[in-house]
Parts: sequence; structure tokens; C-alpha cells
Amino acid sequence: GTEMGDKVKIFDQCHLGSNVTIGEGTIIFAGAKILDDTIIGANCIIHSGTVIGSDGFGFAPQDGGGYKKIPQTGIVVIGDDVEIGANSVIDRATIGETIIDKMTKIDNLVHVGHNVQIGKACLITAQVGIAGSTKVGDNSQMGGQAGVVPHVEIGPNSIIAAKSGVTKSLTGNQMYGGYPARPIRDQHKRDAVHREVSLLKQKVQQLIQGSERN
Repeated sequence: GTEMGDKVKIFDQCHLGSNVTIGEGTIIFAGAKILDDTIIGANCIIHSGTVIGSDGFGFAPQDGGGYKKIPQTGIVVIGDDVEIGANSVIDRATIGETIIDKMTKIDNLVHVGHNVQIGKACLITAQVGIAGSTKVGDNSQMGGQAGVVPHVEIGPNSIIAAKSGVTKSLTGNQMYGGYPARPIRDQHKRDAVHREVSLLKQKVQQLIQGSERN
């Protein structure tokens, strides 16, 4: 049931599952794994070691202890002109679709959880983790090692600074930083206050030590 368009290139040691659809001109480099029912658009680039369509992280606690696995029955849909870096993982949806919209570029070692929706022309850099059911607006960017909790929405044209933690929905159209992520100007003000307090503490300690010697 798997179908491929014209001029698709698939290198060695790749795996294509059942009912996979790959658009014309797409390149899948060595060792990538494209699991069942995945839909990949035209002119995409999937780098080595990437896994698309793996199970999302879903477990239900049991009364007697332990966890029961929740079936992951959805799919992954990737739009045209998307590039996904090496050793990244895009989880299939629990129900419905995990979506990477057209022209989005994803770096190496990125994890996109189940039912995440990433908009058009986004840039996601290395070691970003996006938890399940999060929505990322068009033209957004995420710096390295940024993290996003589940079930939040990041508005369009957002820039999430490296190592930031998104813990609630953000309206977009500006840059955010810190943990929890806040508008970058607010974060800079907090950083400045923290430095001033640290300097003040040092001066107080010096005064105390001076008075003790006297």
C-alpha cells in the first residue's frame, strides 16, 4: 500500500512501513525509518537516523500499580518542502494527526510529541522537545534545547530563545526567553535585578565583615 512520487530518492537501510505516501522529489537518507500510514509531501529531505511515526508517550496508571499502554492509532502528516535533521523523532498522533506544515525546517535531535501541530515555515533547532498536543504558529523559531510543555499554543511569529521553557500559551509576534518563558524584555529586566541584588548582597557582606574586624 505504500506509494512514491516521481524522482524520490531512498538510500540504504531505510524502512518504509505499510500505507506510506511520499511526494515527488523527496529524499530519504540512509537509516531513516518511516513507519505505517505516514504521509510525506513533495521535495522533503529526511536525514539519516530520523524516525517518523513512532508511538507517542501514552500510558494510563493502573489501580494495582504500573501502567497500561494507550494505543497510538493516529498518523504523521508532513507538508511540502520540509527538512528534518538527523536522529530526530516525530511521534504519530494518539488519535488524528501530528502535523509538520510546509516549508518548516527541523534540526538534528529534535523530538516532536504526539498530536503536535507545527505551522508553516518554522525553524526548530537542535535538541528542542515539544510535548504532546502543542500548537506552534506559522513562522515561529525555537533555539537549541528549548522545551515546551503539553497542550499549549505558541502564536505565530514567535521566537523562543535557546534553553527557554514554555509552560503556558504565548500570544506570538515577539521574542520570549527564560524559564518560564516570558517576553524577552521582561526576562532581561529580571536578569538585571538579579545581578543588582547579587552585588548588593556582596556589599552588605563586606560591610558586615568590616564591622566585625573593627
